[in-house]
Amino acid sequence: MNKKQSISFICCCLMAVAALAQPRVDTRDHIFNPNVHSLKVCLASNMYIPPVLMMNGDDRLVVSFDYLDYDVHYLRYSVTHCNADWQPSQLVESEYVSGFNYADIDDYAPSEATYVHYYNYQFMLPNPDMELLVSGNYLLTVYEQDNSDDILFQTRFSVCEGRVGVYPQVTSRTDVEYNNRFQQVSFDVRFKAGQIKDPYTELTCVVTQNSREDNEVTVVRPLMVGVDHVTYDHNRDLIFPGGNEFRRFETVAAHNLNMGVKSIRYFNPMYHATLMIDEPRCETQYLYDQTQFGRFTIRNAEAYDENELQADYMITHFTLNTGGKLNGGNVWLYGEFLKGYPASQSMMKYDASSGCYTAELLLKQGAYNYMYLWVPDGTSAGQTGKIEGDHYETINEYLVKVFDRPMGERYDHLVGYGVAYSGK
Repeated sequence: MNKKQSISFICCCLMAVAALAQPRVDTRDHIFNPNVHSLKVCLASNMYIPPVLMMNGDDRLVVSFDYLDYDVHYLRYSVTHCNADWQPSQLVESEYVSGFNYADIDDYAPSEATYVHYYNYQFMLPNPDMELLVSGNYLLTVYEQDNSDDILFQTRFSVCEGRVGVYPQVTSRTDVEYNNRFQQVSFDVRFKAGQIKDPYTELTCVVTQNSREDNEVTVVRPLMVGVDHVTYDHNRDLIFPGGNEFRRFETVAAHNLNMGVKSIRYFNPMYHATLMIDEPRCETQYLYDQTQFGRFTIRNAEAYDENELQADYMITHFTLNTGGKLNGGNVWLYGEFLKGYPASQSMMKYDASSGCYTAELLLKQGAYNYMYLWVPDGTSAGQTGKIEGDHYETINEYLVKVFDRPMGERYDHLVGYGVAYSGK
């Protein structure tokens, strides 16, 4: 090795070390401003499937949220391109977005005839002001127009090329138990012969259950590789606890009792909705219930025109009767309506006088899915078995995203994705 090559090698090593030393960026969904509520990110064509846009397709990503205030706020958004692990990629802005990487939110309107005053904001991506040029994961940031450091929230979505076919399957006949508490995901990735040069080093697959970020799994080694396909099977990392069907409640009418609601009363200055007391389901038999896999829908049955502007906010009271304090961890609420909420909002508080866990959240009228997760001390992944129970029959939604990074590329391409439902 000559002197020039030695210097080049040393530089490469230093760059690699510097890259490893970079602190991880927290790109998780997060609402920084307490006045932001009802954040929803979905496809225009179907609000009940994961928010993955197809490149050059006709669909659009819809972002909707409320800002609780009497005055309008002028807001702006930008995006950051991320790799499969949701860390910012090496691409510069001009490589992944057209024009300037910011756009104003022009579609907003005040609430109508509600006790809680708010402005509803909506926008779609892509749009004439912002075209997304490459596939992958994206972090969306919304902030005040006159102060880019005043960030309201950040949230995630993905853009897919659709270059490969992804065919997931879910079975209760797992490598650890047979038709009991678990579900095992397997999937094939199919492509044109020669399209993926080296699946062992190029492909990264991410599997998510019911849109949960806390227990998603990343897989990099396929079981079998063929000329035009790879197979991911018999992988113990892809065995998920079955959990239970989501619980449901509705607050669609302020003057009538709805599903799962014990009472709705007005105490100045707003409504209070007290839900039925929930009991643990870990010792009960499985009971099927058709749900939306944790998602929510804004709706006011008494509205005369637009639900988004005429649905009111209610302080919603949750109660879980555990018959005493559970030691060694905490009870958390989970559902799409908690998307980005700080931990203090979703962690239940123990009430010693009643022996129950409680939570109070300001929620807009609508239909909601939720469940209770047990998070042991020192961990971040929620467990369903302790409170909800784990059943192999449970209908869960599994999203499989396949990323490809050929040699020499500087970012992870999202080349395909598939969705499968257990028990179907």
